[in-house]
Formats: sequence, C-alpha cells, structure tokens
Amino acid sequence: MTAPPGTPAIGVAVITHAARRHLSRCLPPYLGSPLKPRVMVVNSSSDDGTVEEAARLGAETLVIPRREFNHGSTRELARKRLGTDIVVMTTPDAYPEDEETLGALVAPLIEGRAAVSYARQIAHEGADFFEAFPREFNYPAVSQLRGMDDAAKYGVYTFFCSDSCSAYVNAALDEIGGFRPVLTNEEAVVVPMLLGRGHKIAYVAEARVRHSHRYSLAKEFRRYFDTGLARRQCRDLLKEGGPDEKRGAGFVGAMLRDLLRTGRLHLVPYAVVQSGVKWLGYRTGVMSVGAPLWLKRSLSAQDFYWRSGPGR
Repeated sequence: MTAPPGTPAIGVAVITHAARRHLSRCLPPYLGSPLKPRVMVVNSSSDDGTVEEAARLGAETLVIPRREFNHGSTRELARKRLGTDIVVMTTPDAYPEDEETLGALVAPLIEGRAAVSYARQIAHEGADFFEAFPREFNYPAVSQLRGMDDAAKYGVYTFFCSDSCSAYVNAALDEIGGFRPVLTNEEAVVVPMLLGRGHKIAYVAEARVRHSHRYSLAKEFRRYFDTGLARRQCRDLLKEGGPDEKRGAGFVGAMLRDLLRTGRLHLVPYAVVQSGVKWLGYRTGVMSVGAPLWLKRSLSAQDFYWRSGPGR
C-alpha cells in the first residue's frame, strides 16, 4: 500500500536512549501507517540493543554521541536528516494506539489549519492516580485549535505542546530557524515563535498515545528545576500567556477536588507534598539562571546537558 497521491512527505523521528524494550510497542503503528512515513530512530549511543531492534523492525537509524545529545539540537538534526514536508517528534515510551494515529495527528497540518499539532496522551494500563490525573488535566477529550489571539482565554496553556508525540510543518520551522539547543522543553521555545508568526497549534484528541510515568519526589524536584530554569530563559516568548504559576495552581486545585470528590482522602497528603516539591523545584530553577554551573548541574535531571557545549 502506498500513501495517497499528493500526500506530503512525512518523517517520524523517535528520540531514544536505552529504549529497546519500548520499540515493539512504539514503532509498528508508524511503520504500518497508510501514509508510509520515513521512520528514523535517533539513539544517543546506548548499548542495550536499541539500534539493532529498530533496524530489525524496519526503521532507519542514526547514532549520535551521548555527550552531543540535546533536546533541541538533536531534534533539529533529525528533522534536517529526514528532510520531509512534515516531521513528527516522538519518544519511544509513547505508544500510538493504532496505525491511524499518525493520520489523525498530521491531518490539521495537511489541511493547512495549523503548523504544529500534538496528540492526546492516555495513561498506561495500570497507572495510578498520580500518573493518570496529569494526562486527564492536560489532554482533554475535545480537540482544540489555538493561536496567539487565544492567550487571553487559555493563558500559558495557549503554547502547550508535548514532543512526546507532536508534528510540525518543516517549512514553518525553517521560518524560525528550527529547534534551538535547550536544557529541556524545546516546545516552549518553538511553539510561541510559530504562533507569533501567525501560525496555529492543533491539539488532536483523536490521535491517542499511551504515555505516563511515576516519579519519585527527588526526580520530580529535578524535573521541575529543569523546567523552571528553561522557562525562565525563554520567558519573553511566553509572556503573552501570563505566569506559569496560574496554570500550576489550577492543576493542584483540580487534583485536590478530584480526590475529595472520589473519596480518596488518603491520597491528599501525598498530593500536597508532591505539589510542594514540584513548586520548590520550579522556583529554584527560575532563580538559578545566574547560579554557578556546579549548582545547576547538581540539581538538574539532565546530566548530559551540563557536559555538552550548551550547558558548559
């Protein structure tokens, strides 16, 4: 089966490290898509058999040194290497529900309604409340099309996107110079820039992937430290959406109401502690832009970043 005539060329970049166990769930729905995309697994030199398994399943592979990995520049390398009209960015632990997921994800781009789109994330089977609720809060059942004019309504959520499963019009990325080297949250840089040029972002609830994690409190602190630091560095791009804390407070309030409504009072103490740890990590990151390198490196979850060119 071949893609319908006139369909834009589509590439899928799967950004990996030690991800062999995920590939049998992640790759087949893309490889079997009627759109016939190029699927490329980009691996940062893990030795667990990721590259061999990707090749066995039928994907292209690209290996880069671990020290050169960066959330932004690695994706920029991948999109240029693919050279397709549309490029999908995904992580190996985000499992598409079926072979139609890709078509639903890229439909707003093919139709010219948006320059970037992202999929709905559903928690993995057996996920607990703290894994599932963030997905329910951030990924509603109804699709959305958002632009810069919607910032007054949606606040900072206007720019929300997740490269765990997203798609971009490559020509639009070319307009803004592509992905930049970043500590994390590369979407928080490119999406505001695209919207600032009049493009739209589409949230596609019909494109569903299974993706969730349970983190320790220490890991949550480090992740939110990185988020705070990264978003502080690009705050001028996000200023139209207002403060991040407003969205965060809305999340905590909704989480506590859900726990009370469903009678899970025993989870409230942990929810409060977890929320406090996230906030502390975020605020520490925001205040650490000018901190010594050794301090940022010790608090960050991204060990590779601080050993690479952008982080040094």
